[in-house]
Amino acid sequence: MDGGTGRSRYVDLLRAGAIVLVVLGHWLITALVRAPDGALAAPELMAAVPWTQWLTLGFQIMPVFFLAGGYAAAGSWNRCRAGGGTAAGWIRGRALRLLLPTAAYLVPTLGGLAIAGACGADPALLGMIGWALAMQFWFLPVYLAISMLTPWLAALHRRWGLGSVAALAAAGAAVGLLVIEVDADWAYRVGLLNYLLVWAVAYQLGFAWRAGGAVARPVFGAALAVGGAAGYAALVGFGPFPVSLVLVSGEEVSNTDPPSLAMLAWLLAQCGLCLLLAPYAERVLNARRGPGRLIAQLGRAGMSLYLWHMVPVLAVGAAFYLTDLAPEPEVGSAAWWAWRPAWVLVLAVLLGALLAALRPVDGLLLRLAGRIRAQARTAGAGRSAMLLAGLAAVGWALARWAVQGLARSGSPDWRVLLAFAIGVVLVGGAAGPRSPTAAAAEQTVGQPVGQGS
Repeated sequence: MDGGTGRSRYVDLLRAGAIVLVVLGHWLITALVRAPDGALAAPELMAAVPWTQWLTLGFQIMPVFFLAGGYAAAGSWNRCRAGGGTAAGWIRGRALRLLLPTAAYLVPTLGGLAIAGACGADPALLGMIGWALAMQFWFLPVYLAISMLTPWLAALHRRWGLGSVAALAAAGAAVGLLVIEVDADWAYRVGLLNYLLVWAVAYQLGFAWRAGGAVARPVFGAALAVGGAAGYAALVGFGPFPVSLVLVSGEEVSNTDPPSLAMLAWLLAQCGLCLLLAPYAERVLNARRGPGRLIAQLGRAGMSLYLWHMVPVLAVGAAFYLTDLAPEPEVGSAAWWAWRPAWVLVLAVLLGALLAALRPVDGLLLRLAGRIRAQARTAGAGRSAMLLAGLAAVGWALARWAVQGLARSGSPDWRVLLAFAIGVVLVGGAAGPRSPTAAAAEQTVGQPVGQGS
C-alpha cells in the first residue's frame, strides 16, 4: 500500500498486467493469410493448432482483473458512502468513465466501416474486420453490470463476508452444472447468468481481500490456488470440459460461453495465486519508485489500450498482407512462430503511436465527464429511472456488438448504435446533487485500470 495515497501498487499492477496480457494474447493468436483469390483471411489458430489452447491458462487473465476491480471498487464505494454519496451517483460516475472512451472508439470505427461499405468493399471482409474490432467487447457489458451491482455486493460482503463469495460460487456452479446436464435452449439461456455469477466471484473476493482477515493470510491464497487448479484439472481430465479458456470453433462444450465450472475453478486458482503473492509483491513494489511510475502510466492508458489494440492488426494486414510484403509461412509452423516476436513488436510500436495521438482525446473525455457531473442536477426517482434506462440501453448494445461484431452483414447496425447513443445520453443526464466529498470519491472510479484503488 502506498502510504501517501492509500493506493495499492500491487492492485494497480494486477489490473495493468491483465490488460497487457489480454492484448498480447490477442496479438499472438491472430493469424493473417491471403486466400487463393487474394482476399485476406484470419484462420483460427487454436482450432488449427490445438496445443495452443494450453496457452489460455496464462492469457485468460480476466479473473485477475475482476479481483483487482473488486478490491478497488470496495475502497471507492466506501469513500463515496462516507462522503454522503449515493449508489446512483457512484454507478453513474463509473459508467461514464467506461462509456465515453467506448463512444470515442465507436465513432471512427463504425464510420470507417460504413464508408468502406458505401465504396463497395467486400461485405465478408467488412464482417471480419467488424468482428475483430469488437472481439474485446464481451467484457464491457459484464463489467458494467457487475459495477452497477457494487453497492449491493458490498452490502452482502458486510453481512456475510466470505459467505457471499461462497454463495456466488455455489450459484455459478449450479448454473454451470445445469448447462452441462440439460441439452436445451432454455438451459443455455439460464446459463448466461454465469456471465454475472462466475465473474462476480472474483469481484466479491476483491471485497474480502480489501477487508483483510482470513483472505489476507498466505494459507488462504495457497489453498484457493491449489484447490482451484486441482478442480480445473479434474474437470478437464475426467469431465466434458475442454482445455481452452476462450471460445474455440467446433467445440461441443465451451468454458466461456457461458462461463463453465472449469472456468470457475481456474478463476479461483488465479485469484488464490494473486492473494498468495500479495504481501511479497507489495513489499517489492513499495521499495522501488520506478515500477510504480510505469504501472501508473499503463493504468492511465488502460482503457484506450484495451479498446484500440486490434486496430494496428488491421493496419498491418492492409499494409503488408494485402500487398504481399509480409512473409506467410504455414500457420503454426516453426517459421510462423519465429516471426511472432517481430509481429508483436510492430503492433506494439503502432499501438504506442496511436495511444500517443489519442492522449488529447482521453484528456478531453475526462474533462467532459467532469463537466457533465457538474452541470446535470436532476434528482429523485426520475434520475434513477434515467440511469437504469440508460444502463439497460448501453448494456444491450454492447452485448449485441460482442456477439455479432460491428458489421455482421457487411455494414453497421445503426439501430444498435442508436440504442447505445441514447443510453449514453441518459446516463450522462442522470446526475444528482452530491456533497464535495462524494464528488471527489466518484471521480476516482470507473477507469478499468489505474484509478480508484
